[in-house]
Amino acid sequence: MKTLTLLRHAKSGYDDPLLRDFDRPLNDRGRRAATRIGGWLRNAQDRGTMPDIRHVMASPAVRVRQTIEGIESGLGRPLAPIYERRIYLSSSATLVELVAGFPDDQAHAMLVGHNPGLEDLLLELVPPGGALRAEAELKYPTATLARLDIAIDRWAQIGGGRAELAHFIRPRDLDPALGPDD
Repeated sequence: MKTLTLLRHAKSGYDDPLLRDFDRPLNDRGRRAATRIGGWLRNAQDRGTMPDIRHVMASPAVRVRQTIEGIESGLGRPLAPIYERRIYLSSSATLVELVAGFPDDQAHAMLVGHNPGLEDLLLELVPPGGALRAEAELKYPTATLARLDIAIDRWAQIGGGRAELAHFIRPRDLDPALGPDD
């Protein structure tokens, strides 16, 4: 059994029209959301409902790096991610290729990146049906964490339709003020 946690970067700002997309920072709500998700993760690990994360691969975009800083703050420990440029604006096919290369001695890994790639990956790996899958089909919001339990022995066996979506945690589930603007 392998567990893959997907985390979409938190809400970023669009304040500087001259800033490249890659360099966009988080806005205030994004920083709060990342820290809140990190706190949820810490509590879930303390309760035993979420495995400890030792292998993290992430996009090097500024908003992803800042999301990880917020997660680490809420979690209370560093994640030590491996930054991989191919995650930035990648397709689900590229993400599957990256996950297939994860070290097999890691039973739980985290991938931190962007939409639409993460959402497409989740929908590819989790078969249709179930309330959490239905929520993910509607929208994969910023700073949302999804835990997928996959009945495989090696990461190279990653493939479509064999994962169970165990958690789909949105910032607004933890604090309504972190939900979408009206």
